[in-house]
Amino acid sequence: MQDDVVISSAGVAMPRLIYGTAWKKQRTAEWVALALEQGFRGIDTACQPKHYYEPGVGEALHGAFELGLGREQIYLQTKFTPLSGQDPQQVPYDPQAALDQQVVQSFKKSLDNLHTDYLDGLVLHSPLADRQQLMTVWRAMEAIALSGGARQLGISNCYDPVVFKSLYEAATVKPAVLQNRFYADTHYDIELRKFCRAHNVIYQSFWTLTANPGILANAVIVELADRYRRTPAQILFRYLTQIGVVPLTGTTSAQHMREDLAIFVFELTQDECAGIDRLLG
Repeated sequence: MQDDVVISSAGVAMPRLIYGTAWKKQRTAEWVALALEQGFRGIDTACQPKHYYEPGVGEALHGAFELGLGREQIYLQTKFTPLSGQDPQQVPYDPQAALDQQVVQSFKKSLDNLHTDYLDGLVLHSPLADRQQLMTVWRAMEAIALSGGARQLGISNCYDPVVFKSLYEAATVKPAVLQNRFYADTHYDIELRKFCRAHNVIYQSFWTLTANPGILANAVIVELADRYRRTPAQILFRYLTQIGVVPLTGTTSAQHMREDLAIFVFELTQDECAGIDRLLG
């Protein structure tokens, strides 16, 4: 079981490791069910048929609930994806509707897909280029949160510190989650992560292993893996959890799921974490 959790600025408990469900298509239910069986208690998805099969997540959750898992034991997070990120042939809401209504329709679709009456996290999949439109969408998400439909809000794929800080300052319901691709092209979001730490915003990383083969093969990581008798992936994930990052993992391997969840049985020293800090610049 995964007992290690972090508490966001919204007061929501979140597992320090979350199972991601992108790109799993018709096997989504199978792999989410496997993740739950192995001990994952945090699930990330999106109302975006182009890259996610949200009903499959709901199918797996429904099966787990029938076997006795409580809804309150799961941190369940999904996303509103603006039209620019949708497949025009599979938009899960009325593309002609006003922006705020698109948010409402997507939210209701997610509740139906996921067999739940509330979300632990509702995330904006990416910022809209127009600031007024961005705030229209955020206000619609705030209304959902204030009505109890979502326990906290967040944003994903937001790499510009100016955009994120501006949203944070303007928001009534502050973003409690920032979920970004974790890679060298954005300098590992050093400035954004510093802001998140200062405001108790939970930074979630995705593409954490795939984007960083060089880091995983670095002598510093390899030496630590040997010292702790762990895999390089386990060392990187453990490091991230110790500095306050919540990684997403989308593995479809039961062995890798077990290895991922096993990172909480050991702890890196401050000096070891500092050595990995230097790798990330």
